[in-house]
Amino acid sequence: MRFEGTYVAMVTPFDKDKQIDEEGFRSNINYLIDQGVDGLVGAGTTGESATITHEEHQRVIEILVDEVDGRVQTIAGTGSNATSEALSLTKFSADVGADAALLITPYYNKPQQHALVDHYSTIASKCDIPLIAYNVPSRTGCDIAVETAVELAKVDGIEAIKEAAGSVDKVSDIYRALSREGLEDDFNILSGEDSLTLPIMAVGGTGVISASANVDVKRMVLMVNSILNDDYTRACELHYEMLDLIRALFVETNPVPVKTAMRLMGFPAGPFRQPLCDMKDENLEILKKALKESNLI
Repeated sequence: MRFEGTYVAMVTPFDKDKQIDEEGFRSNINYLIDQGVDGLVGAGTTGESATITHEEHQRVIEILVDEVDGRVQTIAGTGSNATSEALSLTKFSADVGADAALLITPYYNKPQQHALVDHYSTIASKCDIPLIAYNVPSRTGCDIAVETAVELAKVDGIEAIKEAAGSVDKVSDIYRALSREGLEDDFNILSGEDSLTLPIMAVGGTGVISASANVDVKRMVLMVNSILNDDYTRACELHYEMLDLIRALFVETNPVPVKTAMRLMGFPAGPFRQPLCDMKDENLEILKKALKESNLI
């Protein structure tokens, strides 16, 4: 499967009792599809996967697949720091019809590089669903090395990487290493850093899995499509138009600013699961200013 375009790492909206707002989630799904996204990710980091129960995690994936109903690609967040749990969630996602699974590197354990290959290979060998490895060392304490990314690309069933190490050089090195092995067309690199999506795609990335697209989906879709159509003049314009907002959406831990922005815009989002909590007043003002300047509130 090819992964190309704009994928939204969706929030999990909660009601006032901090239970999943199923109606609100379905509403958000339909809004994002109407804006031209290529795919949606449920129960990922932006979806507060660390604080939803196993049963809730499965329910989010079920709702996503059901409501999308084949209109765009559905990607289930199924990563865990235990291979057995990641395997269970990935099998479940395949069984309910998700198009792919996004698996964050095992966090806290800090597995060795060869252990990462073993982790992903084990899941790929036991699940009939394309896998996307997710590298975000700032959250996990574990970084997928360039050489490891190439080894993953050689494994049947592992078809992409979401790269969020914050380095365009790293993406360049991965793409060059894949090219030397003739793998660059079979293994996609997706931006996991919204503010770096333009340069990442310029050096070989094929799209983005974006948290900020929950808030400013129209411009993110336009920018990514402009890059895919080699219109870098328009893409640069959109990049700079979005830059301050993207930075404001990460002024505190994701998804706190994103859900806050969605509430301000009138979209279903709701409260946070502890230990996350509301934004500090000074950061809230930064976010409001960016939203107003973007004509979103």
